[in-house]
Amino acid sequence: MEVTLTLILICCLAFFIAGCIDSIAGGGGLITTPTLLMLGVPAHFCLGSTKLASMCGSSVALFTFWQNKQIIEKVALIGAISSFVGGVLGSWLALSIDNQKMTLIMVGLIPVGLAISLLSGVFKIDKEVEEVEGWRWKAILIGITVGMYEGFFGPGAGSFFLIGIHVLLKAGLVKSSGTAKIFNIFANLGAVCTFASAGTVAYSLAIPCAIASILGNRIGAKYAIKIGPKVVRKALYLVISLLMISLIAKLAITNS
Repeated sequence: MEVTLTLILICCLAFFIAGCIDSIAGGGGLITTPTLLMLGVPAHFCLGSTKLASMCGSSVALFTFWQNKQIIEKVALIGAISSFVGGVLGSWLALSIDNQKMTLIMVGLIPVGLAISLLSGVFKIDKEVEEVEGWRWKAILIGITVGMYEGFFGPGAGSFFLIGIHVLLKAGLVKSSGTAKIFNIFANLGAVCTFASAGTVAYSLAIPCAIASILGNRIGAKYAIKIGPKVVRKALYLVISLLMISLIAKLAITNS
């Protein structure tokens, strides 16, 4: 595929903004994926390139969370392995299967996840993960299922990782956000390995976008930690709303 300077500049701006959002509540793919597709980047190159750039950006945000001790280490190790496996499986499917069915599934699951959060009052939860029965299996479940979605399509995966850790493992929002970065990074790593082996990563586009994503994530991560769960909660609501609008619009266009 042809990569022009204009394409690089527009995509870098999108990745910078997405990085800021992604480091707080996930969902940066809601900006990057539609941007690349609207600019004519082929779908598989879009997936491969965005995942490489997003992985680099999330790594910087993760370092910031780690410095501030906002990572649940025992969950992160299990999540890294299971998410990598999920990312490989999901990206393998993306190279051979249409993603419309996955979009339909995620449209149905978003309001369910939000309803569970609201009805159970989990936004006030901040327990030690050891207190949650079966937390290891729950962490594996989150890693594989959301990791597959990340590898297969991606937008909003960071939010689903965050919600999964927060709801199922009953961790606080900021620690859930920090731990979700590890899940997300390794899911992206698994996907990048698959897309790279298929030759669908545009490195001349992905590398500049990775730098922009790193800058955005660095700023966003500092902001999230500085003011705590209140803003993370609001950002999460906003990202979920944007995800619903994006996916419904995608379905409407596809079926028109």
